[in-house]
Order: sequence, then C-alpha cells, then structure tokens
Amino acid sequence: MAINKIADDMVAALEGTKDGATVLVGGFGNAGLPNDLIHALIDQGATDLTVVANNAGSGTEGLAALFAAGRVRKIICSYPRAQRCDIFDALYKADKVELELNPQGTLSERMRAAGAGIPGFYTATGIGTELADGKEIRNFDGRDYVFETALKGDLALIAAYKGDRWGNLLYKRSQRNFGPVMAAAATVTVAQIRQQVELGDIDPDDVHTPGIYVDKLVFEDLEREWDV
Repeated sequence: MAINKIADDMVAALEGTKDGATVLVGGFGNAGLPNDLIHALIDQGATDLTVVANNAGSGTEGLAALFAAGRVRKIICSYPRAQRCDIFDALYKADKVELELNPQGTLSERMRAAGAGIPGFYTATGIGTELADGKEIRNFDGRDYVFETALKGDLALIAAYKGDRWGNLLYKRSQRNFGPVMAAAATVTVAQIRQQVELGDIDPDDVHTPGIYVDKLVFEDLEREWDV
C-alpha cells in the first residue's frame, strides 16, 4: 500500500488528541502560525491543554482563539506579552491560565533534546534569576549552570510551505524556527502545507523535516484571512 499522509479533513487529522495533552504550536510571533490547525483543534474539542509556543497569541484568531475558547490550562512560552495579547492577558490576570516562562533558546533546546532522546541539559541562561529557582545548579569550570529538562509534546501543530505525500516538508522563512524541533519532539505531528508536490520534487538537501517525523498533512485555507 502506498504511503499517503494527506488528510482530507483537518478535524479528523487531529482525532485522538486527548484532554490534558501537551500541544507544541509552531510559528514565530504571528509569522508561520498554523492557524487553520489551531481552529481545527478548537472544533476537535480537546481541553485542559498545555500549549508550548513562542508567544501567547494576539488578536482574536489562532492561539488567541484557543485561549478564548477556554481550552488552555497552561502555556509554556517566551513572549507572553506580545502586541494585542489581550485575551491571554485577561485570563492570566484572572488566574484562569498558568504561565511558565522559558528563554527562547532554552525553549527550543528543551524540545530539541526531547527529539534526540536526551532527558535534559545544563545551560547558563537563567542563572541568577527567578527562572532558575528550584532547579538543579551545577558548576563547570568556575561557572554555574542550571539543569533544564527535555520538553516533549503529545501533538505538534506546524506550518510548512511544501510537502509530499510521504510527509517530507520544506519550510519558508519563520516556519522553520520551531517546526523542525517540534516535529521531532512530538508523539504525533500534523502539518498544514501551502503546496503539495510530487515525491522527489523537494531536493533531499532541501528537506527540512523528513517524513518520518510527520503523521498527517492538511492543506492551508488560502481564502481565509486571519485576524492577526
């Protein structure tokens, strides 16, 4: 049977996402966000989610809509106070959502470690700040380092520019910032793509995420204008 990871229905592609799941969401600020998949996750119905993302959403669509729907219990991110981040801000002030701050490099490396099967790592980032409180500190060559654990997801939602039916992906610009590490760090990865190409059309040197890390592909809604 030929491998074909293209899904006809976005909500069906997210079938099996359980309440309490940890969801890794790609993108950088408002760029490269898989907004179609985020709204499909709202329709799918999973709740009590832990979301891992660069930011906490802005405007009223995408991540902001997921917060507004009351589906997020906790967010792990680097920039929770982005412009137009009104929905998260109100929920946080009302003590209705938890926040865990991670420096951006640490956040990315935690997911990279999960994808590589590494349980954790030491970093100097965060030493001497509240971000290191309660964590193991070790000294190497006269400098203190804090231990950070790997960060694995149950589901990764990412956006890519091109994909083939085997799930090989090519990103464009900001899509690539977190897409590769999130795809490798999640048990299930679903990618929304702009273009489907034939097998072999993506040069092997240009495959940013191999299909082994991707479970489902869905097509981006090119006619929808997101409020971000």
